[in-house]
Amino acid sequence: MLRPPDHQVAGHQAVEGQLGPLVDGAGLLYKTLQGDDRGAQEAAFYSSFSSDPRVPPHVRAFFPGFHGTQLLPASDGSGPHPHLVLDDLAAGLRRPSLIDIKIGACTWYPSAPDDYIRKCLKKDRDTTSLALGFRISGARIHQGGDAGFWRPDREAVRRFTAEDVRRALRQFVSSNPASDPGPPDCAFASAVYGRSDGVLAQLLELKAWFEDQTLFHFYSVSVLVMYAREEVEARRAGGGVRVKLVDFAHVMEGNGVIDHNFLGGLCSLIKFISEILTDPDECLAEPSKAHLSFENGS
Repeated sequence: MLRPPDHQVAGHQAVEGQLGPLVDGAGLLYKTLQGDDRGAQEAAFYSSFSSDPRVPPHVRAFFPGFHGTQLLPASDGSGPHPHLVLDDLAAGLRRPSLIDIKIGACTWYPSAPDDYIRKCLKKDRDTTSLALGFRISGARIHQGGDAGFWRPDREAVRRFTAEDVRRALRQFVSSNPASDPGPPDCAFASAVYGRSDGVLAQLLELKAWFEDQTLFHFYSVSVLVMYAREEVEARRAGGGVRVKLVDFAHVMEGNGVIDHNFLGGLCSLIKFISEILTDPDECLAEPSKAHLSFENGS
């Protein structure tokens, strides 16, 4: 039985009669192919990238596994619709915390129509993309036990300042709830962001590839970070920490040029994560209550 993924934090969601991705509970995600050129471009990217011998296996591991396309009933009830068949990146994680981070100061590709560029440029200016080289698109953070999840609503996320971003990245690895008046305690920072297989190490591995690769330019692509709090609290190896890249409707040929837009945003994110590990106890101003919302989850 296909159903909307519980862990989706950004993008089109298959709820209330809308078109969105579905999961089968057996490790696969079915992403609706967009009806315009974006769907065809993303399918073409997955098809070529998955077998491109120029991409090292350790880099390909940061991308969802691709299993072709399949015609399935659309989540909005409009009938059969082509779907990308991909690995469900959160499969096997119980109540995962996730954060979706769109990378790049520029999220529009050079050959885009003028109206699309204007739309993206406004969003890049109105969010932290231009200032920081990345922006948070959504988050879902397990608060422990039966306390549910902290999930800032989309409008609040769009209004995030650099300080809000810094706090959200700290809250992502904290044991105290987002509703606490004090700063996030960053109790899980070393287990999630640190360690030899933690988020920082994985981002640095990606950075090393982007410093050299000239095959592709990635526009409006997100870094998806996730972990299982219960595994971290139980001190199980790895803690289910995963770093993946998602959303490839706007990948262009690199033509021998380094993707400085993506690389710059990735370096900026690495700096933010590194600062949390260096000084996890830094006090932060209390966030606006408008930025806080909660959902119960299991």
